[in-house]
Amino acid sequence: MRHNKKFNHLSRKSAHRAAMLSNMATSLIMHKRITTTLQKAKALRVYVEPLITKAKEDTTASRRVVFSYLQNKYAITELFGEVANKVADRPGGYTRIIKLGKRASDDADMAFIELVDFDENMAKAEKKTRTRRSRKSAPKAEAAETATEATAEAPAESAE
Repeated sequence: MRHNKKFNHLSRKSAHRAAMLSNMATSLIMHKRITTTLQKAKALRVYVEPLITKAKEDTTASRRVVFSYLQNKYAITELFGEVANKVADRPGGYTRIIKLGKRASDDADMAFIELVDFDENMAKAEKKTRTRRSRKSAPKAEAAETATEATAEAPAESAE
């Protein structure tokens, strides 16, 4: 029976799973967004959010704790520098998972996982307003107006 075994083992032994999540967390911190399967993204969110919370307090002890998980000094520098400054006032929820659909080769559910405060593209997309009118009707209306203006001017020129 699987009582009290809630986290996803991702079909890997514990050492392989820990190494994979460490590498994925390092990539997420360095690149701010990665594409992976939905289940790995959900497992990574549980893995990386406590590390980001720990990085908000920049002490030697917290750096050593986070380094024991990530094992990459460049990722630690990035996490405790730029990332910690951006998420300093956020009480949690540092990552966002966006579903992408199915992968063609094996039909696996794919997703983006990204750091919320670093996505400039999503912020620009949210500001954009949408209308119900289609874009195709606007050029046709403009073309019809110019055509009527042209026909109105043509008889006036021929009369002279």
